[in-house]
Amino acid sequence: MKIAFATQDLKRVDAHFGWAKNIAIYEVSPEEHHFLEAIQFDGDLQEDGNEDKLAPKLEVIKDCAILYVAAIGGSGAARVVAQNIHPIKVQEPEAISDILVKLQAVLAGTPPPWLRKALHKGKERQFDFAEETDNG
Repeated sequence: MKIAFATQDLKRVDAHFGWAKNIAIYEVSPEEHHFLEAIQFDGDLQEDGNEDKLAPKLEVIKDCAILYVAAIGGSGAARVVAQNIHPIKVQEPEAISDILVKLQAVLAGTPPPWLRKALHKGKERQFDFAEETDNG
């Protein structure tokens, strides 16, 4: 599953989604994680009310299941959720490497329902009708 991180320094989740200079993307599974890419953004990123700055970021994270941010505005959060991406706000700047290790541990155990759903993002849903019984 792909995970996106809003970051200024590529080491920590320390950026507001709309103001982030970088979005770092990793692939994460219960067994491992690896860095895929970092996309850098230029321009006046701190201009409040400029919704156009979000479009390129939303495009970059469209295949991600989770987005870690230090902060995110209401309209940004709504647009992220509309793409079936789960935004997670960190309370204080946190090392991306630490988050990846914690996430792997949760994935290796019993992930909560929202995370199990996020794991299937981009995959075709499959149903095994042979296991269902009709007791009605």
